[in-house]
Amino acid sequence: MVTQVTSFSRSGLSDWLIQRVTSVILLAYFLCIAGTLLAGVDYPAWKAMHQTTGMRIFTLLAALSMAAHAWIGLWAVYTDYLTERMLGPRGNTLRRFCQLATVLALIVYVLWVIQIIWG
Repeated sequence: MVTQVTSFSRSGLSDWLIQRVTSVILLAYFLCIAGTLLAGVDYPAWKAMHQTTGMRIFTLLAALSMAAHAWIGLWAVYTDYLTERMLGPRGNTLRRFCQLATVLALIVYVLWVIQIIWG
């Protein structure tokens, strides 16, 4: 089995399973938010809902799931399409730059969500 230093879990099966679990978490979060909005919630009720510990944990779990899901998906795209064979001698450099930019953006996103919900 081939392992990559930059993959999320160094195993294709684990990455596949993480993708599926995070997509279910994201779907559950989306349905929760959509159901609340469709029920016609007002701002005080919306604020009260998001101040509960359960909703804060659910939101943090959704943010972490989105970060993991995005990293695995983008890592696959970067390693498939940003290669020396496709882009010439600078392909690997571009791929590493894109991976670094993605990691930094996801870290900023997760830290921002933490600051918003727990700050």
